[in-house]
Amino acid sequence: MILRSQSSRFQFGYVTAIAAAMALCVLAQPKALTAAQAVPFASSLPPVTNWQVVSHERLGFELSYPASVFQPAPGVASDAGRVFVSRDGMAKLLIAAIDNEIGTTLEDYRQHVLTTSYQGATVDYAPVRRSWFVLSGVRDDTEFYERVSFTCGGRRITSWAMLYPRAQSRYYSRILESIAPTFRPSRSVEGSC
Repeated sequence: MILRSQSSRFQFGYVTAIAAAMALCVLAQPKALTAAQAVPFASSLPPVTNWQVVSHERLGFELSYPASVFQPAPGVASDAGRVFVSRDGMAKLLIAAIDNEIGTTLEDYRQHVLTTSYQGATVDYAPVRRSWFVLSGVRDDTEFYERVSFTCGGRRITSWAMLYPRAQSRYYSRILESIAPTFRPSRSVEGSC
């Protein structure tokens, strides 16, 4: 799917593949656990092992994740990326890329992601650089982290995100910190940019 422009302002009449997958993750979240509810589950959380690499040959992105924790989401297929869900269904991991066919700017896309995926959230970490940004915070007892990179001279947008219950923050934050440095945004793959 593409973003459609109208006059000089961007009108996001079509949802991007990334935003659509994020919406699926955000909207399909089960109710978050409270801290008291999460205590019995703390010992049943799987060890963080069996690291696998998800990559996309045509779009050129890559990310490592613990397969002991995340598995491919059933029934969620996309040419633009992958969605993974924790074995208990409470956490989600997404990576996707789209071609920026209308040349939207990083700032316009950041605002779009804030509005469509994280409306009403408390954002507590949000660095913006020349070719990427991060949005991290809490919404409805769910913590989220999303990194968006503009590559190929701004012609491709790659995003990865993780959403998890705030009550299990200690467990998932460590996983997030291990996943983050493995992210490789889209790059030119035999002239595909």
